[in-house]
Amino acid sequence: MSNATSSGVTTPATTDDRQRSTLAVKAAAYVALTKPRVIELLLVTSLPVMFLAADGVPPLGALVATLVGGFLSAGSANAFNMVFDRDIDRVMHRTQQRPLVTGTLSVTEARVFAWSMAVVSTLVLGFFANWLAASLAVAAIAFYVLIYTMLLKRRTEQNIVWGGIAGCFPVVIGWAGVTGSLDWPAWILFALVFLWTPAHYWPLSMKYRADYEAAEVPMLSVVRGRSMVGIQVILYAWASLACTLLLIPVAGMGWLYTGVAVIAGAWFVGEAHGLYSRAIKGAVEVRAMRVFHASNTYLTLIFLAVGVDPLLPF
Repeated sequence: MSNATSSGVTTPATTDDRQRSTLAVKAAAYVALTKPRVIELLLVTSLPVMFLAADGVPPLGALVATLVGGFLSAGSANAFNMVFDRDIDRVMHRTQQRPLVTGTLSVTEARVFAWSMAVVSTLVLGFFANWLAASLAVAAIAFYVLIYTMLLKRRTEQNIVWGGIAGCFPVVIGWAGVTGSLDWPAWILFALVFLWTPAHYWPLSMKYRADYEAAEVPMLSVVRGRSMVGIQVILYAWASLACTLLLIPVAGMGWLYTGVAVIAGAWFVGEAHGLYSRAIKGAVEVRAMRVFHASNTYLTLIFLAVGVDPLLPF
């Protein structure tokens, strides 16, 4: 095998290593464009809904097509978001390692990637699930990019409330992927994610308040302060709990889901009250990220119960 000589001449082996390294970096950058952690949360909401929609185990073909199509659709929306937000990503410390900021990928590469994923996701959902699911995926991309990213995010403190609708679409996409229709349980779970989103995201915005202020993004924590964020998180946490309970009579949920909804909901509401209490007492550290992580756990538990409950014999 060839190597670099003592005179510093690059050999074929060294060139191959560098090419492999470059490809690996590029591949990692493309993955980063999709925001994998966000997609992971979206899949957590769409997969269990398919079990509820099927009242058991959904058809394998529809399940795989909906998950793959949903993954590609969400990845496309996130890639478009990075294209349009690259200017503020340069300002915010937590986003300065994103591939369009570091220059690992060009804007053209990101746009081609985003459009390609959008087209492929639509075709996968349309041909292997159904065209209702495909249409909803297209609507999700359009809403996240055009309404949230381009219209609301930099203009209103309510950006995450209405922009959060985009994150609700995986629920109805999952339901439609199995049934080809939309029924009341799907809309209730859509409403749950809508109500949960502000209680989930606003604590994160408290943690990174300085970032949003520097980027001139009017998050509630920047415009109104910690106490107002605390109040709003409480209200949305209680609304989320009420929404989970509404699903019980509408979808005929059993004891497992009911127990999880009540216990996990009470815990999440308690965490929200704790955040507000620390905020109004003027605590130096309100432990906002504790509520952020609690919100992730809460939603995961609820949707896990949504998926498992239909599989139980009683």
